[in-house]
Amino acid sequence: MALVNQTYFCDFILLGFSGGQVLLSLLILTIYTMILLGNLTILSVIRIDNHLQTPMYFFLSYLSILDVCYSTVTLPAMLVNAITGNRRISFNRCFTQLYFFVSLGGSECLLLAAMAYDRYVAICNPLQYVLIMNKRFCSYLVGGSWFSGFFNSVLHTLMTSKLTFCGPRHVNHFFCDVPPMLNAACTDTQTSQLLLYIVSVFLGMTPFVFVMVSYVQIISTILKIPSAVGRQKAFSTCSSHLIVVTVFYVTANFNYIGPVPGNGFDIVRLSSVLYSVLTPLFNPVIYCLRNQEVRRALAKAFTEKYHLK
Repeated sequence: MALVNQTYFCDFILLGFSGGQVLLSLLILTIYTMILLGNLTILSVIRIDNHLQTPMYFFLSYLSILDVCYSTVTLPAMLVNAITGNRRISFNRCFTQLYFFVSLGGSECLLLAAMAYDRYVAICNPLQYVLIMNKRFCSYLVGGSWFSGFFNSVLHTLMTSKLTFCGPRHVNHFFCDVPPMLNAACTDTQTSQLLLYIVSVFLGMTPFVFVMVSYVQIISTILKIPSAVGRQKAFSTCSSHLIVVTVFYVTANFNYIGPVPGNGFDIVRLSSVLYSVLTPLFNPVIYCLRNQEVRRALAKAFTEKYHLK
């Protein structure tokens, strides 16, 4: 009994779930299934279709991998919590979840910036596109994004895990993330908060500014296209990309820079859902399923499969 009590004392209690478990469970299951189907379908089509072996689709394939991993870190655990009503999570599970969530989120921040640079070169400097966006350089951009995200997460995880958490260890969130963990600590979190701000500027604000500058250049180049149909098509594509990217960066930056420890975290929980759940859900639609080349590749894949049967 003493061992059980000690184990429970080491657990955290997630306060994000408050009734309506059946409806919430169905919603989480539906969203997670759609994320998996959408991203894995796009990933498969890009891998098997020779016409999609370009830098843009190279980045999109890794974005799909990232989104699948990103959502898998939180949604299955949220589903189990919603079904069982058990809001406890062990210390080790909590910080494992925190580590992968922060690392994958940071990686996506940088990968989206790399994708914006790819579009900038393709539209603003098309004659040099093949030379600049070669396979090695693209691999470096993807590898650098993943390495930076995971290295950044090591710092946050170590700093946060060294804080003291007094009972009953309530975490006002759906999952373990840095801001709600800092809010749950009963010791001084000034150093951890400062680290969070500094890193968020480099991994969150700086890529966002870079993306905005890139799209300003892209839009100014599009305006010079003589064909009205060409301008409309380019604007449609860029505006969709820009909306998703803006939602991701604004909500993520607000989550890590905006709130002050001790304040209510309802808005933070909402912003977390927007960038960690809706972004992986909409990325396949915005980046790929609205793309004529991808739709053609999907139709070809289904047709070949049907004829083989």
